[in-house]
Amino acid sequence: MDENAPAGHPAETPATAPQRQGLEQGHWQEQRQGHGQRQEQPETLDPRAELSEFLRTRRARLQPHDVGLPSYGRHRRVPGLRREELAQLAGVSVAYYTRLEQGNGRNVSGEVLDSIARALRLSEAEHAHLTHLAKPTAHKKKKATRAQHLRPELQHLMDAMEGVPAYLLGRRSEILGWNRMAAALFGDWGELPREERNWARLTFLNASMRELFHETWEQKASDIVSFLRMEAGCYPDDPRLSALVGELSVKSPEFRGLWATHDVKEKSHGVKRLRHPVVGELTLSFEVLRLPDDHDQSLVTYHAEPASPSAEGLALLSSWGVERPAHR
Repeated sequence: MDENAPAGHPAETPATAPQRQGLEQGHWQEQRQGHGQRQEQPETLDPRAELSEFLRTRRARLQPHDVGLPSYGRHRRVPGLRREELAQLAGVSVAYYTRLEQGNGRNVSGEVLDSIARALRLSEAEHAHLTHLAKPTAHKKKKATRAQHLRPELQHLMDAMEGVPAYLLGRRSEILGWNRMAAALFGDWGELPREERNWARLTFLNASMRELFHETWEQKASDIVSFLRMEAGCYPDDPRLSALVGELSVKSPEFRGLWATHDVKEKSHGVKRLRHPVVGELTLSFEVLRLPDDHDQSLVTYHAEPASPSAEGLALLSSWGVERPAHR
């Protein structure tokens, strides 16, 4: 029996992860397809299962030599660190950590979570995600179902940003507003139904987005899924988020694979290389500016290096888009 398995529970074997992933995928397929003609309401995400899978996948990515521990034997029964090795690093008992990895985060202290985060070498975003999963009620201040609104002043600000593609991103990667340059760069989102104005749907289900981002599409896809994973930690009871994850899990193998990794990260800036059908290759820097009075909304802008070919391309796109205002 695997020394990681607590008493009364089956040993963790190399086949467990694929089986667990398959069960998770099957859940979404059953949810979306239903039984016969019966229509069921979207389910919400299970915080205990999310906590369990997140800890397991973070533990699996570490090897003993990564954390200064000896590795005995060439063949280990599970990938990554064993539970007792992780518990030793975190300074907690194996039984306590096992209960936590099984999804029982009740009454866990912030100090213990900090120790586990250090042992797992979590990033700042991963640490925050762990805290949200383990202690959801302590961080939940807003209802997941509350409506999202675009303040008129923000729309005026984006409209005033001549030559700069800008849009407002909300929960579930929903696009709440945009300016004329964003429409010229990414396509006129005003022509889409409101429910389709969503970066996750566009990235995984819209072939034109795959062509636009071409060699950086995989990074874009990874960023979107990581964003949704963070959302799931903050709002596990959001039925619209659960429905979105279920739909994409069924329709996109790429999304399904990325979702199963449980990776989370926050992107505040970076570079994207686009292949625009009108102006060709563009290398653009982007900034993600979280609103100080609503952390669920972010202003995203794109710009090119001054006097670069990409800057010339944006200028051409700006003149082309003068007669193509954004529709909201």
